[in-house]
Amino acid sequence: EVQLVESGGGSVQTGGSLRLSCVVSGFSFGDYAIGWYRQAPGKELEEFSCFVTSTGSIWYDDSVKGRFTIDSDNAKDSVHLQMDNLKPEDTATYCCSACTRAYSDNSQCPYDGYWGQRTHVTVSS
Repeated sequence: EVQLVESGGGSVQTGGSLRLSCVVSGFSFGDYAIGWYRQAPGKELEEFSCFVTSTGSIWYDDSVKGRFTIDSDNAKDSVHLQMDNLKPEDTATYCCSACTRAYSDNSQCPYDGYWGQRTHVTVSS
């Protein structure tokens, strides 16, 4: 059974930091890519990062580039999203998604249907 267990999130003030984690089971590390998505109130779901576990390649949307960082713990099948210098416009629900096919380096992850539960991030000014 494929499972993505997400943790982290919370509330911070502008300029603060938060860290999200996504632990994947059911796939072998190296056989998938992890996409990070968020949905702000009243807006559509958007992907802002994609991490390819086999190559370490990471794509970031311009909206988070330089502020958000992806790292991983291969032994624990976990991928982490470090969010620094948070802004009020980062307020959203966040989730990770695993993609097992058609992904490539330095690009968005295709949707493949495997989702973690959403977690809330609130950034106050």
